[in-house]
Amino acid sequence: DHNRSGFTAGGEPDALQGARVRALGVALSRIDLRSQRGGHPRMGAADVIPFIPIRGCSMDDAVRLSRALGGELADRFGLPVYLYERSASAPHRANLADVRRGGFEGMAEKMRDPLWLPDFGPSSPHPSGGASAVGARMPLVAFNVNLDTDDLGVAQAVARAVRESGGGLPRLKALGVMLHEQGCAQVSMNLTDYTVTGLAQAFEAVRSEAARLGAGVANSEIIGLVPLEALADAAAHFLRLPGFSKNSVLESRMYEGEQDGTAECDPR
Repeated sequence: DHNRSGFTAGGEPDALQGARVRALGVALSRIDLRSQRGGHPRMGAADVIPFIPIRGCSMDDAVRLSRALGGELADRFGLPVYLYERSASAPHRANLADVRRGGFEGMAEKMRDPLWLPDFGPSSPHPSGGASAVGARMPLVAFNVNLDTDDLGVAQAVARAVRESGGGLPRLKALGVMLHEQGCAQVSMNLTDYTVTGLAQAFEAVRSEAARLGAGVANSEIIGLVPLEALADAAAHFLRLPGFSKNSVLESRMYEGEQDGTAECDPR
């Protein structure tokens, strides 16, 4: 129903740069937005390409890499590229939702406004591939909650109530989407900083607001990868575990030991 895929690639900067260029080339060759339809907002065949520093890389490094990639994509494919989040060239471009507003169908008109000229590439959309947003940001958690109703209006009302722009939870984006194949409405969310608003807070807000409107939660889903700390925080909340953190997870402690050379193995 979303008709959208998310891919996560991790590695060294040079390898990632090459992989991202090739991946975008594949997307442009196979996805034609003139005929593509789906429930998720989009302005490009390769809609958004974020850089997330994990280990041995700073946010400044990620910003530098994102800007280099944006220029290369524009030069190689004739693709308009916007820089967003920490890489944004102006404050009004930092929020991805603002950059993408209007979607593929409205992008040509949007680019006529000098405030929305692309940072790289031509001042008109790629005929079939639209435009791409490239930037550096913190890890984002894509978290969806499926309601036990097929009333899209309920999901949309819940989304308006819980998202930051509607006066809800900080660093939370949300929209209501109809999942026809599953016969239910969904509150689709992005937690742009899980240390500010975590999985537990987002879930509880959706559950509470849905209940107020006479609906319940059927299930939830995480799209792509999620930081261990985000899951540990959710476990601590729902299980009421004081002092629980990712350092309480056996595998996490073992991995950290391997990294600093202190891991031990008992042959018994």
